[in-house]
Amino acid sequence: MDIYEQMHSGELYFPEDEGLMAQQARCMELLYDYNQTRPSQGQRRTELLRQMFAEIGEGCYIEPPLRANWGGHHVHFGKDIYANFNLTLVDDTHIYVGDNTMFGPNVTVATAGHPILPELREQGLQYNVPVRIGRNCWLGAGVVVLPGVTIGDNTVVGAGSVVTKDLPANVVAVGNPCRVLRPIGERDKAFYFKDRRIQRP
Repeated sequence: MDIYEQMHSGELYFPEDEGLMAQQARCMELLYDYNQTRPSQGQRRTELLRQMFAEIGEGCYIEPPLRANWGGHHVHFGKDIYANFNLTLVDDTHIYVGDNTMFGPNVTVATAGHPILPELREQGLQYNVPVRIGRNCWLGAGVVVLPGVTIGDNTVVGAGSVVTKDLPANVVAVGNPCRVLRPIGERDKAFYFKDRRIQRP
């Protein structure tokens, strides 16, 4: 197993391998270019995202600045995904996000971890586990998603939550550690925020 396969296997590996670092540096150059674009350069941003990401669907909008360890190289976005300021993608391995998902400001999605044993951390070892976020999810401001987590379709994660374990589809989940608060249900068909009733056009 070569070093690139190791980094995607969930096994411990040395991320400071010279070959990996050279490839990562090339990815970071594109990310730098993306973050220097002007608000009027929408087409340029779209072109850069297509170069940066493993996959990116139509209609995605990512507000700079974007932070990503590999510049999005291991990120798979569906279509019509929206990300507010300061999305951080620790994409040392793959991150999968379904269509129509939204990220509030300052969300972090992390795939990388380090061993608990101090002697192993001292050696610089790391491991990576993929993250999967379903379609039509909403992650509120400041949410942190940890390595190996899967979030089901349509789920809403409340602002400031730290998601340490999988979340099912069609729920509202909040807290640190994040837990299911309730299912998305009948009341949500009538009210969009507290007691504010949905007025359909």
